[in-house]
Amino acid sequence: MADTLVIVESPAKAKTIGKYLGSKYIVKASMGHVRDLPKSQTGVDVTRGFEPKYITIRGKGDVLKTLKDAAKKVKKVYLAADPDREGEAIAWHLAQYLGLDLSQPLRVVFNEITKDAIKEAFKHPRHINMDLVNAQQARRILDRLVGYNISPILWKKVRKGLSAGRVQSVTVKMILDREREIQQFIPEEYWTIASKLNSNGKDFEAKFYGYGDEKVELKSEADVQEVYKRMADQSYVVRKVTKRERKRNPAPPFITSSLQQEAARKLNFRTAKTMRIAQELYEGIDVGSKEGAVGLITYMRTDSTRISATAQEEAKAYILEKFGSEYVLSEPRTAAKNENAQDAHEAIRPTAVMRTPDEIKEFLSRDQLRLYRLIWERFLASQMSSAVLDTMSVDIAIGDVIFRATGSKVKFPGFMKVYIEGDDDGTEEESFLPPIEEGQTLEQKSIEPSQHFTQPPPRYSEARLVKTLEEQGIGRPSTYAPTLETVQKRGYVALEEKRFVPTELGEIVITLMEEFFPEILDVEFTAHMESDLDGIEDGIANWVNVLDAFYGGFAKRVAFAEEEMKEVELKDEESDEMCELCGRVMVYKLGRFGKFLACSGFPDCRNTKPIVKETGVKCPQCETGEIIERKSKKSRIFYGCNQYPECDFVSWDKPIARPCPKCSSMLIEKKRKKQGVSIVCTKCDYQEEADS
Repeated sequence: MADTLVIVESPAKAKTIGKYLGSKYIVKASMGHVRDLPKSQTGVDVTRGFEPKYITIRGKGDVLKTLKDAAKKVKKVYLAADPDREGEAIAWHLAQYLGLDLSQPLRVVFNEITKDAIKEAFKHPRHINMDLVNAQQARRILDRLVGYNISPILWKKVRKGLSAGRVQSVTVKMILDREREIQQFIPEEYWTIASKLNSNGKDFEAKFYGYGDEKVELKSEADVQEVYKRMADQSYVVRKVTKRERKRNPAPPFITSSLQQEAARKLNFRTAKTMRIAQELYEGIDVGSKEGAVGLITYMRTDSTRISATAQEEAKAYILEKFGSEYVLSEPRTAAKNENAQDAHEAIRPTAVMRTPDEIKEFLSRDQLRLYRLIWERFLASQMSSAVLDTMSVDIAIGDVIFRATGSKVKFPGFMKVYIEGDDDGTEEESFLPPIEEGQTLEQKSIEPSQHFTQPPPRYSEARLVKTLEEQGIGRPSTYAPTLETVQKRGYVALEEKRFVPTELGEIVITLMEEFFPEILDVEFTAHMESDLDGIEDGIANWVNVLDAFYGGFAKRVAFAEEEMKEVELKDEESDEMCELCGRVMVYKLGRFGKFLACSGFPDCRNTKPIVKETGVKCPQCETGEIIERKSKKSRIFYGCNQYPECDFVSWDKPIARPCPKCSSMLIEKKRKKQGVSIVCTKCDYQEEADS
């Protein structure tokens, strides 16, 4: 007969934990938060020490009744929500609702859902940490005060349905600031000169460096002609050869933000998708009759790269057996600590390195396997010896003109045998140079100047934006996914070719906030507020005092904005299309899934239709329709016939508006990670490289 109730957040977690605890325990799920501030009002009494008014979340009544009935039938209740601020707050709300004695050690926390970790955690229950609860409560109230005071003003002055938030507004401003930089950018001309040379029968490339020991920038074609003039009738003589050995260390194990970034780079995962799948891996996957349901990774909300000694030893044994002693670290690497890190949990790692991706792949979905493999490989590589590279730099003199060639090759792969970190800039590995000696005369095969123009800073990708938010101390890794979802859902930013672009609405809202609420958009202010919240968690700051220090000046700005902010008229952009129902002009509207066309006669006429992007390609299936660009429910672009549903032709690859020169069939654009973009025929073996 069970005499102990354990409450966790999710059924998957309940199932995994229940297997380890045995028949004396009942494990039930709260299905996340059970109480929150009301949606219909601010729910915070600022005159009484920011006292929150909590209500039961709609739909959670039956869940709470089930938990209360179960609690009455047992001697002991343990609260085992996730080991972070949110989990601590869930535990506190459950304790309040169930009438549990807070003087008793009710809280059980664990960083991984494995048999040993669960058994050990239940040997050492602790009291609910009110510093953690108050930090979460302060964040929730702070965000509510900002959102529920500024949003109504935006509704009144701009458009209904708008919102403002402490972190989301700063995020939109960063995207807008980057767009302004791009628009104001003035490109500058520069030139490069590449010479193809030959040494001992092998070709390599060298680039213009300068004159003598001085590096020189080529800013015009006249500068290029000056180089050619100085090189006239001169031989290519090797002036200096520098060889050295260089060590390359692996990236540390994942923290939340680096996992989000790398999953975006390598797996093309959105931030929200990464966190959802990581949660599934953490809570437990059934990996067959031998183990059953087991947590595959440690807790995925962490800012520490620290690894336990047990995990290090396990990795060491695996590396020794699989790769040999030369791949084993002589002593463990010391984790570098970020000054903003709380260091509450280990890095994200597999709970058992011996549980390889290939061994459990049949039990995982495709995306679960891809993310697990990424985490497993990153962790294993972080525990392996450094790679050793041979590098070579060659200075070649043509009179007083200097060309330089560089190259490298792997001497010992070390961790690179398993994993290499992705790169936002897409830089490529250098190739190794042929044998070259000082004083050697080289044969010139060709020389080619190239004109370039400096480029503006790139728009933010999800990975780059998450990295920047973390570097600036804005928000916390667990908030990035919901923040990016919100700013898109509100129509403040849009994704174009996987890069964030501010919308007209986003620019209007941020411009108004820059005038009336500059501190909300100030990066340093936002980062300082995060530090104050961390201070509450650490027990060195009082949550009421933190809110009070913020609210005084903020309330005055709200009152001023209500009086002084002028109404903004947002005019819909007209299209070239006419409404087929009433004959009025169709206008562009922004909805949850992007732009669409709507009749300007709304509400009299409610006609809407998607925006059609034509490709200029005839449908190869029905031969009468045209191929158009469409979007799936998950906003993934695909191509289909405009005669659907009569014709069901679809393609994930972009059609090319010219026939195959070999067989006249349809050409498509094929994107491959390593080979880049190619144009291939859908019927024959014709292939060509796409223009870059």
